[in-house]
Amino acid sequence: MTPEVVVNIGQQALQMAILVAAPMLLAALVTGLLVSIFQAATSINEMTLTFIPKLIVMFIVLIISGPWMIETMTDYMVRLFTSIPQLIR
Repeated sequence: MTPEVVVNIGQQALQMAILVAAPMLLAALVTGLLVSIFQAATSINEMTLTFIPKLIVMFIVLIISGPWMIETMTDYMVRLFTSIPQLIR
């Protein structure tokens, strides 16, 4: 196995991690932004106010996109494991 193959596998793993984490991170980002705008508009300066909405939205996103995340990771792992014989040469 050459160093290029190892770097390629690592790059694919990082891309997969970013792809799978993106829905949760985007949901937290948008929720935090909306709550911050609400806090600025109402002059409420409570730092813990963003925690519960983010938690609820991330739970909903996890329920909605969870099957896609599992399917994506499973497909990646199957492709990785089936490519092992070609990588050993």
